[in-house]
Amino acid sequence: MDETNRPAEETHPLIELKHISKIYYLGGEEVRASDDVNISIHKGEFVAIVGKSGSGKSTLMNIIGALDVPTLGEYYLGGEDVSKMADKQLARIRNRMIGFIFQQYNLLPKLNLLENVELPLLYAGVSAEERKKRALASLEKVGLAEKWKNLPNQLSGGQQQRVSIARALAGDPSLILADEPTGALDSRTSREVLNFLKQINEEGNTIVMITHDNSIALEAKRVIRIADGHKIFDGDVKDYAAIL
Repeated sequence: MDETNRPAEETHPLIELKHISKIYYLGGEEVRASDDVNISIHKGEFVAIVGKSGSGKSTLMNIIGALDVPTLGEYYLGGEDVSKMADKQLARIRNRMIGFIFQQYNLLPKLNLLENVELPLLYAGVSAEERKKRALASLEKVGLAEKWKNLPNQLSGGQQQRVSIARALAGDPSLILADEPTGALDSRTSREVLNFLKQINEEGNTIVMITHDNSIALEAKRVIRIADGHKIFDGDVKDYAAIL
């Protein structure tokens, strides 16, 4: 959408990467995992960042997720400059603004589903009563409220990923960051998880999905392709499909 045609409240990007570079030194040689990358993502978008292993997509994910800071450039999340924050500030941003969905679910095996979904709310200092209410509502969204007493190992892989989605939603984050969310699932279960992501995007959630798989990237509305640390494509999913 052209910037001039956006509603006034949407003109400022939720995510803004300005000339982002991440530089490592290996054996005295400079390696640019990200090299002068510029990206803007607005509230309500569903964006796939796609690239082969070693392309730099995971480096970008870590920066967008406030898990790392760039060597050069600026990163604004919700108007806050994240690029120069210390570890404690980054942790606060992650807890307050970002819901994570991981390839391997990252559920704690000794906690039941409700307790797993409550975790980010616990860290945020939400009261026990409110935590339970919000966690149950999140589990309801993914169709697992009746299993709230179950342990993760009593669920299928697809169900565990749905719990991961519920946990990401529980804190009402500004951004859902999904790292290879279907990577550990079969094709049928992958389809179910992608449908959940589409559904929560339709409800207004902003989703950035990291994947190496073009067929998964095509489920988003916009695709950003990364290669050798550079952004080489950024556009509508239909335009991306046309060049594959």
